[in-house]
Amino acid sequence: MSRLRRLPLRRERISDKAFYCRGMLPFRFGYQARGGTPDELRDQARRAEAAGFDVIHTFDHLNPGWGPTLPLLAMAEATTRLRVGPLVINNDFHHPVLLAMEYANLDHLTGGRVELGMGAGHSFTEYAAMGLPFDPPAVRKARLAESIEILRRLFDGETVTSDGEHFHLAEVVTQRSLQDRLPIMAGVNGKVALAHAARHADIIGLMMLGKTLPDGHRHEVRWQAERLDATVAHIRANEAGRERPVELNALVQVVDVTDDAESVRRELVADVDGLSLEDARTTPFLAVGTHDEIADHLRRCRDRWGITYYSVRDIDAFAPVIERLRADA
Repeated sequence: MSRLRRLPLRRERISDKAFYCRGMLPFRFGYQARGGTPDELRDQARRAEAAGFDVIHTFDHLNPGWGPTLPLLAMAEATTRLRVGPLVINNDFHHPVLLAMEYANLDHLTGGRVELGMGAGHSFTEYAAMGLPFDPPAVRKARLAESIEILRRLFDGETVTSDGEHFHLAEVVTQRSLQDRLPIMAGVNGKVALAHAARHADIIGLMMLGKTLPDGHRHEVRWQAERLDATVAHIRANEAGRERPVELNALVQVVDVTDDAESVRRELVADVDGLSLEDARTTPFLAVGTHDEIADHLRRCRDRWGITYYSVRDIDAFAPVIERLRADA
């Protein structure tokens, strides 16, 4: 699993409308910035934009470097069209009203380029370091679901009164987002959480992870193709009636450009808890092979599961894949 922790020319796309007619969304690509000096953050953003990425992400972990939000403004101001958003905010570290204020402000400051990724939290070591209770998964996921509903209403300009299980609000008003609908991503696992996300989120960040390992960051993986089949079927069954389908995102944990993909996959199987060789060949969370092979792999993932939004941690290795996939349009 240690390998997962090490990783990290645009053409006009076919219209969304044409893709909807075919029952799928267009490809989109995100780059998760990995820190650096202020100048290096801005340079990463400019390089990501030039390489054809659509979104640049931060992350929300207790660390001596950058937080999840302020770098987004700097990176947006260094670019012209790149969208920005955390992948993902730990819901337990941020009250939804304050989060709504902050990200609506950011949406106005960036000219409407914000996407807000939300997660239920998993790193028990960070909770312990801050003296916060680490509630069972069902409680953390229920609290996230409540936050997402509050955020949606505040972003949409509503006055919110709510007496929920976790949050109690009385006639709260915050700045409305500049976008008519600021996209919310829910990075979640589990049937209840996924069903809620299918109804209330705009994007679902597919996780497919098992228990958190003792370091508080790494996980067992549950990347079996049949498990992902069932997960996506569950999402689609619960999104019935939506005008726009939920967009599915995969954070690609390894991008390895190589002429010997099978050797790399065998190394990963030996290194990653819960990964089989067949999983390594089919999962959308690994991108291994030549640029052409990786592009073909992501097309197969799109065709089988409808995953069209891929986030990576390597600009240079992945840029030629973007070029190949843009050419499909």
